[in-house]
Amino acid sequence: MGGGLLIQEGSSIKATGRNAQILVSETYLGRVVNSMAKPIDGRGEISASEFRLIEYPAPGLILRHSIYEPLRTGLIAFDLMIPIGRGQ
Repeated sequence: MGGGLLIQEGSSIKATGRNAQILVSETYLGRVVNSMAKPIDGRGEISASEFRLIEYPAPGLILRHSIYEPLRTGLIAFDLMIPIGRGQ
């Protein structure tokens, strides 16, 4: 991702034939990144070498963990009408 800031009307582009991917790594845990997955927390670059598709199919229902604990939003009307499960 990235590198598209210079694209403007009339620019010529070439399709790669690949779906959108992003680098992933456990080093992202606890870090603050922007919408392009670049670190913005002042703790340096993030090293990652594995790519994953941005749009990835969800696991089947049988493989998912059951949700038992509610996630409280603090808005009573919202919590009553649209309950959200923690980890959902």
